[in-house]
Amino acid sequence: MSHYVVISIALCLPTSDIEALLQGRIIAAISNKFIAQGREFALCPTDELMNVLPVERYYHSSFLCIAQTAFTQLGTETVSIKAWAKCELCQIINSAESLAGLSSLRIWTQEALQEILTQRQNIFLAYLRVYYLPEAIEVPVKKNSQFIALPYPLTVSQANPVFADGIFTIRKHQLETRQPPPHPELEDLQSALASFAITNPAAKQLDQDIKVFLGWTTTEQFIQQNDPDLAWINNIAALGDRSIEQDKGKSNYQAGTDFENITRRSLEFLGFKVESDYKGGAGGLDLFCSKPYSLVCECKAGKSIPDRTVEELDRIGKRHLKENYMNAVRLIIGPGKPTKQLQVSAAISKISIINAMTLQKLVELQAKYPGSVDLIELQKYIAPGQIDYNIDEYIEKVKKHIQLRSHLVQLVKKYLENTGFERASVDSLHGAFSATSLNKLQPQEMHEILVELSSPLTGYVGRIKGEDWRRDRFYFLRDLPTPQI
Repeated sequence: MSHYVVISIALCLPTSDIEALLQGRIIAAISNKFIAQGREFALCPTDELMNVLPVERYYHSSFLCIAQTAFTQLGTETVSIKAWAKCELCQIINSAESLAGLSSLRIWTQEALQEILTQRQNIFLAYLRVYYLPEAIEVPVKKNSQFIALPYPLTVSQANPVFADGIFTIRKHQLETRQPPPHPELEDLQSALASFAITNPAAKQLDQDIKVFLGWTTTEQFIQQNDPDLAWINNIAALGDRSIEQDKGKSNYQAGTDFENITRRSLEFLGFKVESDYKGGAGGLDLFCSKPYSLVCECKAGKSIPDRTVEELDRIGKRHLKENYMNAVRLIIGPGKPTKQLQVSAAISKISIINAMTLQKLVELQAKYPGSVDLIELQKYIAPGQIDYNIDEYIEKVKKHIQLRSHLVQLVKKYLENTGFERASVDSLHGAFSATSLNKLQPQEMHEILVELSSPLTGYVGRIKGEDWRRDRFYFLRDLPTPQI
């Protein structure tokens, strides 16, 4: 289960530096003051640099286009906070000899670093472990501030890190030892691809491949879309944000319709049967699912869910479903943090609320591991009120189950490679498994999972059936990718 913390402040950084952190280009930021190790905070974008140099001289040419785009997209009255971070280390740099190593990160120029050192006598380099928020929040623009107070405390989890543990450890060691980038030419190519990757699928795939090669991310952080029809999954959360649709010139009505359509597709992909007789529109339900259980869904695209949404859903649901409405799971999917009034109304009416990113995470899990989302089991995590963290808990539980099975598949593979045998018994595998740090399994429990993995519908290991379960023999067929926890 993820570790949850409550944060009430945000560290203000140039919006381009935050973009570099989110892209995986860097794992550290330059701060105005020393930041204590272990401190946790949101990351608030600003248009202020650490010195008076123009952007063209502050950033490397390979990053300049991305930096300029980030500043152009920054709001004038409010800004969007998308991530939070924990400070893993803060180094004080006060010698010109150390600047060349920092400049090799290919974000800040050596001239910019020298100017900061001249003005402030010290450079505070904060190593940040960054995590995405499940939903971005809007805060007023603040000037000349190191830390600002958030409008309300945020309960955040480590469910969606920019880097997996292993990759972050490697990158942290590389930065501490000031190792130069091994492939600067590829970094330049990735920077050139960044603007094309937004709309060009081929450029996007190459962009992702380069990031994986450079160690900025892993293949686990992308849906492996051998079927191009799955590309729509990446747009679920974006279509829940009405402001994005308005930027494209679409009306609020069209934005709402787009989100309703992709929600319908998502629920069907997860295994629900969506009935067309209750199609949305004036006076109609947005979505009604009849199997495996009744589910009524109201979709809201925008920056927040209107307080009246619960009353609307109750009124329309009772009109169409009569007494069956009260027996259905009732769900609102929309953006932002529900207001106190909305949460009270949802609790009274026993209506659940999730945001679009939570729906996207469920669909991503189903896409990467088909059949992994058990809707009957998922129902146990549905409760009145905002339940994003409940769903995150369910997703992590499923990932841990898959991780265990992935480890068993690798165990069979490595055991046969190391021993030279063609097949292995449960007792032999259990002895090897017990030496690992994972949770211990009883031999019969291991056998049950291996039988599951040997099913023709899974086919990760093969099975030669014996006279009893201890006489069964297993052999390796194919790898099962390990999910990030």
